[in-house]
Amino acid sequence: MLASSGLFFRLFFAMTTPLLLSACGDSSWQHDEFQTGSDSDYDFRIPSHIPKPFVPENNPITQEKVELGRHLFFDTRLSGNQTQSCAGCHFPELGFADGIALPTGSTGEQLARNSQGLLNVAYNSTFTWGNHSLTDLETQHAVPLFGEFPVELGVNDSNKAEILLRLTQDPEYQKLISAAYPDKSDLNYQQISQALASFIRSMVSFNTPYDRYEAGDSTALTDSQKRGMDLFFSERTECFHCHGGFNFSQSTRHSKTVFFEAPFFNNGLYNLDGNGSYPAENQGLFELTGKASDKGKFRPVSLRNIEVTAPYMHDGSIATLEAVIEHYAAGGRAPTTVNGQATGDGRLNPNKSGFVGGFELSNQEKTDLINFLKSLTDDSFNKDERFANPYE
Repeated sequence: MLASSGLFFRLFFAMTTPLLLSACGDSSWQHDEFQTGSDSDYDFRIPSHIPKPFVPENNPITQEKVELGRHLFFDTRLSGNQTQSCAGCHFPELGFADGIALPTGSTGEQLARNSQGLLNVAYNSTFTWGNHSLTDLETQHAVPLFGEFPVELGVNDSNKAEILLRLTQDPEYQKLISAAYPDKSDLNYQQISQALASFIRSMVSFNTPYDRYEAGDSTALTDSQKRGMDLFFSERTECFHCHGGFNFSQSTRHSKTVFFEAPFFNNGLYNLDGNGSYPAENQGLFELTGKASDKGKFRPVSLRNIEVTAPYMHDGSIATLEAVIEHYAAGGRAPTTVNGQATGDGRLNPNKSGFVGGFELSNQEKTDLINFLKSLTDDSFNKDERFANPYE
């Protein structure tokens, strides 16, 4: 009965959330299908009731391309100074997050935003924390590869030819490139982006205690987790409004999507000037739209693997799940300091989502809710050899 009730809430609110977003004043970008997808026969190893990820028609996924992407993902030679790889900010054992608040790039510059876990990123409707225009992984990779402010991997005009030589002169890469692109004899950055996207797109799994419970195993969740699930999908906490659907994020796109919503929310972390401002280098969607009402609005991440991807929020400023629950229970962050900067009263942020209104829970209920979130951990994914470092 609990599983059926939970499934009803998830299906109902997945359909009605776009209307609710408008009612609460949150930014939700609707994208018509401007890019066609392929009906991929790649084996994502997912249950039959879960739709496959969206795969762009101009980059069909193959096992050979995934394998090339896996090698590139873990290869420090892909950075300008050969000191860092994509895996430098995405560790397999941490769900491909990195366990720190803010990462640093290959030249030592600190990034402004927390490294997200990569489980089921293939289902995102947009990519990165605060960009509504990045709607495919292939385009998103230009940010870590070529970004200058700050530098991440540090590929630029002065070294990009040298980087390609490092890779293409390696006999192992020659085999990988020939297998992935049999009609090509060289490697370019478009192919690098396509291969990286294919590898990350293959990082799909639905093998958590919660998934097993939904599939009919009544023993997969503890009594505490079942109570926490009811709280999660209740109007008391309103967690599901931003983190609903099969991937626990309203920012979801898949192979059957006709058009997709790209929601962004302000959850009351900051209010520097009393008028909704966030730190200058981290204003969210506002940085692209220039709309004052978009200050502090960020994409809701999937909660899958949330237990192992701490710290939390776009700036990594909340260390534990317990503190996350306290934040939402308070309806935002009370005045404090983060990295020596006063936050202001986030609870009074004028752009704050209507879903972040605060709630009261007993200590046991907080424990139950956290235990449910832990049921979204996929240990098999975090140890899966398909996604492991090929150089170890």
